[in-house]
Amino acid sequence: MAETTVAEVLAELSALEDPRARAVNEKHGDDHGVNLSKLRALAKQLKTQQDLARELWATDDTAAKLLATLICRPKAFDRAELDTMVRQARTPKVHDWLVNYVVKKNPHAEELRLAWLADPEPVVASAGWALTTERVAKQPDGIDLAGLLDVIDAEMKDAPDRLQWAMNHCLAQIGIEHAEYRARALDIGERLQVLKDYPTPPNCTSPFAPTWITEMVRRQEK
Repeated sequence: MAETTVAEVLAELSALEDPRARAVNEKHGDDHGVNLSKLRALAKQLKTQQDLARELWATDDTAAKLLATLICRPKAFDRAELDTMVRQARTPKVHDWLVNYVVKKNPHAEELRLAWLADPEPVVASAGWALTTERVAKQPDGIDLAGLLDVIDAEMKDAPDRLQWAMNHCLAQIGIEHAEYRARALDIGERLQVLKDYPTPPNCTSPFAPTWITEMVRRQEK
């Protein structure tokens, strides 16, 4: 698909629309009905096209934005552009893919992590926590783990949903990866009871931090 136009891609996405998929997605706050496997197949066909990715993002169509995160060149965005994009993400899946597939691979990721952590907008702050969770797991040097636990202990219980989810993930990651902080992470999880009753499908690990930490540590020790 050389020199594909936005109109052609939007027509293709429209053809992939499935009402059943939309009904499922809308329960999670995502207003699109395109099967994600089919979306990935389309991205593979289009290959990397940075200009097209920018144009698709600008449509504000959720499926088009998801596709944009798959065909863009992550390192080609400047810091201000990514800051604007995270505020435009709107839906949880677009936000998640933008952070994981684009921001994490961008040279400005660390500056954005620090700026977003302190952002008053909860969804933007959740992006900062997602990037922090990545550091906790992969590059913990220079990260104040005790300080993060202090903030989680004080703020997670009353945080808005998406920010709470991101903080909880960070809490679990600290407990899983850093044995010296595990007891404190477990204690915070037990006291705050965040996501304790979250509906979890069979064969999946609960996002309740004490259950999550215990299960992942058990697997690592096998």
